[in-house]
Amino acid sequence: MYAQNAYNSYKTNSINYASKDQLLLMLVDGAVKYAKIGKQAIEDKDIKKAHENITRTQDIFYELMATLDVSKAPVWGQNLMNVYRFIVDRLIQANMKKDVKIMDEVIPLVENVKDTWNEAYKLSVGMK
Repeated sequence: MYAQNAYNSYKTNSINYASKDQLLLMLVDGAVKYAKIGKQAIEDKDIKKAHENITRTQDIFYELMATLDVSKAPVWGQNLMNVYRFIVDRLIQANMKKDVKIMDEVIPLVENVKDTWNEAYKLSVGMK
């Protein structure tokens, strides 16, 4: 019980004191996690769990789309927006059809977005 309370406090503090960039990384990490849970739930025929986790993934990408300032990098930003839209569209299809193949297509894209943002963060803080 104590360990769980300590973990929850740590997690809450991590979020409350994270920078904007760190929050973005947490979001994309969550997107990968929820997409994989959603896929596994489809395989397990757990429709409710699949729906909840796929929509969580969608919500993360909607948030990324809402906060993306395309005006600061019009070409790059628009390309990224298109990737986000494509991922959301495929997630919607996967959720409606409960289709593992679509999730197999989408998960590497979500992982690629995560890897791209992780690399951008490392470059921005001077890490290699």
